[in-house]
Amino acid sequence: MSHLIKYAFTNAFKSRMGKSLLALSALLSPTLVMAQDAVLNSGDTAWMLTSTALVLFMTIPGLSLFYAGMVRSKNVLSVMMQCFAITCLVSILWMVYGYSLAFDVTGMESGVVNFNSFIGGTSRLFLNGMTNASLTYAIPESVFMTFQMTFAIITPALIVGAFAERMKFSAMLLFMGIWVTLVYFPIAHMVWSGAGGLLWDWGVLDFAGGTVVHINAGIAGLIAAIMLGKRKGYPTSPMMPHNLNFTIIGAGMLWVGWFGFNAGSAVAANGTAGMAMAVTQIATAAAALTWMTIEWFSHGKPSVLGIASGAVAGLVAITPASGTAGPIGALIIGAAAGVGCFLASVKLKKAIGYDDSLDVFGVHCVGGIIGAILTGLCADASLGGVGLAEGVTIVGQLMTQCKGVLFTLIYTGILTVIILKVVDVIIGLRVTEDQETEGLDVSMHNERGYNL
Repeated sequence: MSHLIKYAFTNAFKSRMGKSLLALSALLSPTLVMAQDAVLNSGDTAWMLTSTALVLFMTIPGLSLFYAGMVRSKNVLSVMMQCFAITCLVSILWMVYGYSLAFDVTGMESGVVNFNSFIGGTSRLFLNGMTNASLTYAIPESVFMTFQMTFAIITPALIVGAFAERMKFSAMLLFMGIWVTLVYFPIAHMVWSGAGGLLWDWGVLDFAGGTVVHINAGIAGLIAAIMLGKRKGYPTSPMMPHNLNFTIIGAGMLWVGWFGFNAGSAVAANGTAGMAMAVTQIATAAAALTWMTIEWFSHGKPSVLGIASGAVAGLVAITPASGTAGPIGALIIGAAAGVGCFLASVKLKKAIGYDDSLDVFGVHCVGGIIGAILTGLCADASLGGVGLAEGVTIVGQLMTQCKGVLFTLIYTGILTVIILKVVDVIIGLRVTEDQETEGLDVSMHNERGYNL
């Protein structure tokens, strides 16, 4: 999240409860991006350096291993390569223009819908103005910028799991470059850039990325899976995970790294960070146990893949609520995610027949929706949350959360369809049948994950 919500939301949320939104907006002045009167806090800086490393750790190696273990052995390198290449591509795009488009608040005005309500300005292209001395609140702006970069990296990397084993590498790179530009950067700006951002002004609560990261990636993944079509032989031929050791190790890395994702979103080493860490642990454990239990009763045995998937579902669902929910709310969100994501990944996918290879939609989109909506409930003080804004009821906040979810689904869905159509016309999306049969490791990269 941006410093404009992550820090101000953390340290001024109680003020927002007791004062008008206008008063809080005054705290979110664009001049705070380069606050000259800020004083460096070494403790906050150390925590944010750690959090940044933890979130990057989630993609490489965490997500890479998590996904690599679930594909067939002939495609293990391809998903690792895709995650690694996305990390490199998005890092450069973020430096060139992404940071500016997401967090330059020039032209924004609270309560006024204009062009800059949807996208940031261009004054920070190529990180213009960022120096060793520039601060974002109490941490170096360079640290904040890199922390946000890691969020921009993992979001498109999540999409890879939906079309695994069948998209051209060149098409993947072109699609991801356009997608982060037209989808991720604007959504991040609308939700996290502060007063004047469209979803911010609506009052949507998203502490660490329920809409920006998970619903965004999840709906894009579903559309990509449908537009590319099913893998050859799906669903009649067995397509079992080739190495669940990789998957459970990757899930463990994601779990550990997620503390940087959620607790780091406080942009400070404070009580909000501490509670975010606690609720992340509780929700994740609850979701993992819930998924495992349902699977145990329905299939006769608990599986490693099931408990790992449940854990990720819990991590996803608690993300938007991690700065506002308390322990009881985390338990509710985790249990709900365990049930909802299991049904989406196991029952819904089979009923409808789409080939979302690694259940990106079922876990990330559905988990993100569950978490985003329940954020409106679990933020209430009656459930141990921080409390809702003055004059806002639970029903009102739930409606606002639903509005934010619906907007993200529609915006991202439409743009993703258009981008995929364009990429398909330019270079084609899918590998040939022979390439798919041979495996993407050899056909796309001329390498093998295993030499037998």
